[in-house]
Amino acid sequence: MDKEETVVEHLAELRKRLIIIAAAFIISLGVGFATAARTLQYIKSQPTAVNVEWNVFGFTDGILIYFKCALILALLITLPIALHQIWLFVKPGLSEQEAKGTFLFIPISFLLFIAGVSFSYFVLFPLMLNFMSDVNQSIGATETYGMNQYFTFMFNLIIPVGIVFEMPVVIMFLTKLGVVTPYTLRKMRKVAYFVLVVVGVVISPPDFVSDILIIIPLFILFEISIFVSSWTYKRTLKQYEELAK
Repeated sequence: MDKEETVVEHLAELRKRLIIIAAAFIISLGVGFATAARTLQYIKSQPTAVNVEWNVFGFTDGILIYFKCALILALLITLPIALHQIWLFVKPGLSEQEAKGTFLFIPISFLLFIAGVSFSYFVLFPLMLNFMSDVNQSIGATETYGMNQYFTFMFNLIIPVGIVFEMPVVIMFLTKLGVVTPYTLRKMRKVAYFVLVVVGVVISPPDFVSDILIIIPLFILFEISIFVSSWTYKRTLKQYEELAK
């Protein structure tokens, strides 16, 4: 009976957290729709977009981009709220020390995602766009881009890169759980590099320079992840030694 009550309580708690996340997303989506036009105007004023004509080649192009922009803004606003709700759900099963340690994952995860989005938008995106534009001009092609093509290319780049930037915090979390160690990460470095090359090729445009611009930061992130794993591993061992005394 106690087990049944515990399961029911967990399900009720999970339902509560999911409702809060859903409500936050709906409210954030409203904020996204309210600010999407200004966000798109800001993007339009950036150096990479100044010379791009906002051509539309279909009746739905404009509204689809408007909706995508609102959706991304909503996800950005909802992300820290969702992470906090997940933490509150698992908190009862954690010790006080574990609860304090895992709480740090919330701001770190959010900041890493923002760092990934910022890096891809302000650094990778202009470099890739300029490179492809130079190639088009070198072969005498006339560049006539649509609004949908421009934003689809941008969104398809910044969101995956933002997610990939979560690598260090994911490795930190897995190290804290004992799933991985810095020693296993070092042993699987070659395999990890191969996987990262495949990921970089998949999320970047089909040209060699763009692949390199994505793959190098991924390698750096993996090396940072090993350092973070080593730091977390040593700190966790120290905590266990203190508790054993």
